[in-house]
This record gives sequence, structure tokens and C-alpha cells, in this order.
Amino acid sequence: MRAPIFQPRPTLALLALAALVLAGPAAAQAAAPVPDKGDAAWVMISAILVMSMTLPGLALFYGGLVRARNVLSVLMQVLTVFSTTALLWIAFGYSLAFTGAGTAEDAGPLTPFIGGLSKSFLAGVTPQSLAESFSAGVFIPELAFVVFQMAFACIACALIVGATAERMRFGPILAFVTIWFFLAYLPMAHMVWWWGGPSAFDAPSGYLFGHGALDFAGGTVIHINAGLAGLVAAWAAGPRRGYGREQLAPHNLSLTLAGGCMLLIGWFGFNAGSNLEANGLTALAMLNTAAAAAAGVLGWSFTEWALRGHPSLLGGVSGAIAGLVGVTPAAGFVGPVGAMVIGLAAGVLCLWGVVRLKAMLGIDDSLDVFGIHGIGGIVGALLTGVFAAPALGGAGVFDYAAGAVAPYSMGAQLWVQLLGVLVCVLWSGVVSLVAIKLVGAVAGLRVGTTDEQQGLDITTHGESAYN
Repeated sequence: MRAPIFQPRPTLALLALAALVLAGPAAAQAAAPVPDKGDAAWVMISAILVMSMTLPGLALFYGGLVRARNVLSVLMQVLTVFSTTALLWIAFGYSLAFTGAGTAEDAGPLTPFIGGLSKSFLAGVTPQSLAESFSAGVFIPELAFVVFQMAFACIACALIVGATAERMRFGPILAFVTIWFFLAYLPMAHMVWWWGGPSAFDAPSGYLFGHGALDFAGGTVIHINAGLAGLVAAWAAGPRRGYGREQLAPHNLSLTLAGGCMLLIGWFGFNAGSNLEANGLTALAMLNTAAAAAAGVLGWSFTEWALRGHPSLLGGVSGAIAGLVGVTPAAGFVGPVGAMVIGLAAGVLCLWGVVRLKAMLGIDDSLDVFGIHGIGGIVGALLTGVFAAPALGGAGVFDYAAGAVAPYSMGAQLWVQLLGVLVCVLWSGVVSLVAIKLVGAVAGLRVGTTDEQQGLDITTHGESAYN
């Protein structure tokens, strides 16, 4: 039976129209978008979680991995890089990463690769400014988005210092990371994440976003990007004294475990917070994060057990980080089974990267930044193209024009994912090489032989972690 169609009487319709005209500005004001408090709260909590990944998570993780005479130097580098990046993000970073063709002063031939300066020092960004989430008509305060993305930039830059730990001078590492932030991190963030939002999905976007590259929370932008920078910097700085001849063992794996666990917990904000909303997809990203971390632990540990005869604590926590890195680009696009496979693959392949590939390259990447973040990011980026397929339990790719999930071609998506990896490797590699050579020519990279033997804690910072 057909349902009845109710229509207003003509008299009532005229009265409603008159009321709307009389309301004027008041009605327009009432129709203005209102941010969702739950979504806003979740994004701000996620920002705090991501900042805790750097301080104290990454600092302790790195601090335990170096020798006792260099622990304070690594902690100080992480703290200072975090602080420098936070200020640079507010001054120029946010504007260069997240403005584009939407404003006349930012439109131009470079729009697909970098933003403009219209929001330098957060000009025009007020407590009333809104940013649209991934659902049309759903908004959060723009300042919440600013601080969330600031936390991402800070940890990306801080990751790099682990590659040159125990021998690079304090000033040059800060200079190198600053140049890399402007010339590698910001362009990659813009290319991968900049778009007009669901209400302007057909507007010009970042180069890789426009090609359809999937990166939910930063597999290319953060992990491959920082991993390449660390590898290049480690190569340019040269190996630590005694590398390959002496045992350069971690001095405190308890600190490393504590820092690794803080990284794991903070990663829920990192991945699930990237949805910018508190809904079912957020819960999926959170579940996938836990599944991949667990699979990474077992993948690394059991492989190490089989090859070396023992599963080590360092291997277990490294596997957890590898699994988390692997699932970062996939967190909101794949199902839990896909996340487990990605975590397992990342754990095994990152172990290969740390043990075999590192020896093949002959580069002293002190704390295995490339072996875990670079390799894990590449594995995750490519496998996202596989397990995002709805046929394998993935969410597919949403077509905003059609208002539904688009038909999925695994081959085509794999090519786009590979394109994203190649662009990131080439872009970050070239920028990092130019930046480290420039810094080395101007200021020199290495501490002196005596300073390295005594340890950077005393010679650079005048302090000792242990009395």
C-alpha cells in the first residue's frame, strides 16, 4: 500500500514564508554549522596522545637504545626537535601544508605540491573557525585540527634523530631537521592530505590525493619520509666509532620497553584520531591498530626465535612498532584480518631490514629508523592497496560524487600506492641529501673523536644521566 503524501495548505505555506523573511539574519545565523563536541573532544584527546608518543614515548624508546654516556643527548635532541617543529608549524607549517586553491592568494601552479602563506602564524584561524571532517556537514574547530596535525609534524621530525644518534653534533641535527621539515615534510603532507573536504571534493587537491593514493594516518608522509631522511643522514654522518667491530648494545631495555608501550598507546590517537570523528570507522581504526601491533610482535619474535634461537625483548617491542608503522596508512581502509596480515608482514620484513638490508647497505642507522619506519611504511602503503578491497574485508574507496563506495580495482590501486611510495622516496631522498650536504659544508656533522669517546652527555650538554 502506497504511503500518503502530506502537503502543507497554501495558507500555512505563505505564513511559513513570511516568517522566514522576517527572521532574516537570525535564520541565517541559526543555519551556520556547529561543531560536534564529541568529535572535537576526540580529536583534541588524540592530539594529546600523539604528542605523548614523542614526549615521553619516543624519547624513552630511543634513550634506552643508546649507550649510557649518550642517553641525555638523545633525550635533548627529541625534546628540542619537538619544540622547534611545534613553533615552525604554527608560524608557517600549517599554512603551507593545509591551504591551497580555495583562496586566491594560495592558488597557483604549485598548488598540487605545496600550499600558500595565507594562514601564516595562524592568521584568520580563530576559536570560531571550523574544519570539515570526512563526512559532509560535520565540523570540528579548526584549532583542534591545527594542534592534531602539529603533533604529527613533531613526531615525524623527532624520528630522524635516532638514525644519527651518538655521533652527530647538536646544532647540525637541528638545522638538518628544520630544512627537511620545510622541503620534505610539508610538501608530502600537502600532496597526500590536502583536499577541499566532502563539501568541495571536486576542488583542486594535493598531487597524490588527486591520484587516489590512500594514506589514512601517515605511512608515506611520516614513516617513509622520515625513514629516508634518517638513512641519508646516517650515511652522510658516517658510522659510529667501533661500528662493526665493537658491541654497541642498548644500555637500558627497560626504558625502551616503557617508551615503546607509550608509543603503542599513543598510536591509537595517531591512527583512530585521523578519522577526525568519533564513530564506527574510528573504532575500526582503533581495533586495526591493536591487531597489527600484536601481529607485529609475534611476527618479529617468532622469526627471530627461528633464525637466532631466542625471542628477545628488543625484538618484541621492535615488532610492535613495525606492526604499528605498517598499519598506519591502512588503519581506516582495511578490515581486522587485513590489519593482522599487514602487522605480521611488517614484523617479519622489518626484521629483515634491520638485520640483512642494513648489513648490505653498510650504513650505521643507529636506532634502525629506516629499517623499521622506512621498510614498515613501504610494506603498509603497498598492502593497503591489497586489503582495502571490499572483497578482502576492506572499506574500499568512497566516491563522494556518487555518495557510495566506488568499484574497486586492486591492480589500479596498487599502482597508485606504488606511485605514492616512489614519489616519497625520490622527494625525501633528494631533499635529505641536499640538506645534509649543505649543513655538513657549513657547520660540519660529526663531534670530535674525543667527544664521541667520552659521550655526548658530558661533552655537549655538560650532564650525566647516571652518577
